[in-house]
Amino acid sequence: MGLSLRDLAERSGVSPQMLSQVERGETSPTLAVAEKIAKGLELTLSQLLRLDEGEHVSLSRAGARRRFERGGHRYEELTPPLPGQRADVSLHMLRAGAATGGPDDPPIHEPGSRETTVVLTGALALVVDGTRYQLGAGDSVTFDADLPHHFENDGDEQARFLAVIAAGLRRS
Repeated sequence: MGLSLRDLAERSGVSPQMLSQVERGETSPTLAVAEKIAKGLELTLSQLLRLDEGEHVSLSRAGARRRFERGGHRYEELTPPLPGQRADVSLHMLRAGAATGGPDDPPIHEPGSRETTVVLTGALALVVDGTRYQLGAGDSVTFDADLPHHFENDGDEQARFLAVIAAGLRRS
């Protein structure tokens, strides 16, 4: 999902300090706090606590995916929200002249994360830690996603790309 503690705190109503303590295993949340965290992650409490793990296959139907839009950047999560999931796949559409974020936006992925992007149509510029990389249809790139980065579409047409975020694979 790619949320920072601050983002999850805003979405759940649970303080960043409490979320950090729960994440590090320093405290166990009450059921009320766990339910707030689950809602912030768009999960049921059962999913968060892994009480419904009888299923070994999770489908993500095209019409039921989570979709987001910010400025000229639209994307949808192709992988369902599962507890403990260490990789996410998303489909992005970036309007001509738009960017996925600003040059000063903080990294949104946890330390050690890697991202692989495949450009399906159009052209993009990837800016990672101040260095710019030009990508065209069919190109792919893998980079350390915990560094400041964003995509820009300087072309005349919409660009479509897939992104795979794998959490915590690299030692920082």
